[in-house]
Amino acid sequence: MSDISGSIATPWVHPDIRHVLVVAGTVGEWVDLDVDAWQERVDDLLAVCERNGIVWLTLRPRTGEATRDTRRVASGSLSTVIVDPISDGRESFAAAMRRIGEGPVNEASIAASLYEPADCEPDLVLILGSDDRLPPSLVWELAYSELVFRSTGWQELSADDIEVALAEFAGRRRRFGGLDA
Repeated sequence: MSDISGSIATPWVHPDIRHVLVVAGTVGEWVDLDVDAWQERVDDLLAVCERNGIVWLTLRPRTGEATRDTRRVASGSLSTVIVDPISDGRESFAAAMRRIGEGPVNEASIAASLYEPADCEPDLVLILGSDDRLPPSLVWELAYSELVFRSTGWQELSADDIEVALAEFAGRRRRFGGLDA
C-alpha cells in the first residue's frame, strides 16, 4: 500500500464513485465519542463528500455489537452520511429482512433495505486499522468494492482520510471482483 497523503492537490468528482463505506472503530469507541464530537465528525465528512461529488457515505464500526439498530442519517445539499451501528454482515442482513417484513423478497428489495437510504452498494470501502484482517461485512461489499486500508484509528478519522482513499481509488482500475488478465 502506498502512502499518497501529501499528493492531494484539489478535490475532484469521480463519476464512478457514488457510495463510500468507512469501517472504523468499535461500538464501544463510538459510544465514547460525545454528541458534539460526533456532530463535528459527521459535518467534516459530509463536507468532504460534497466537495468530491460523493452521494453516500456510510460509517460502520469494525467490531462490536450494537444493542439495537439505531441507524442515523445526516444530509447536506448533495451528500448524505449514514451512521450504521451494525458491524456484522449477517446481522445487517437479518435487520434488512426484518425491515422488508411481509413485502416481496428479491434482490432489489434486499439491496434497498440493506443500504437505505443509499440507492447503491459501496464503490469504495475504507477500512481503518490493520490491513491483515477484513471486517465482518457482507461478502459482496468486499468483493465488488475497492478496498483501501489506512492505519488511522477511529479517534483520528478525518476528512483527509477520505481524500486519500478517494485519490487512491482514482488511480485504480475497477475489476468488480474479477482478476487482471
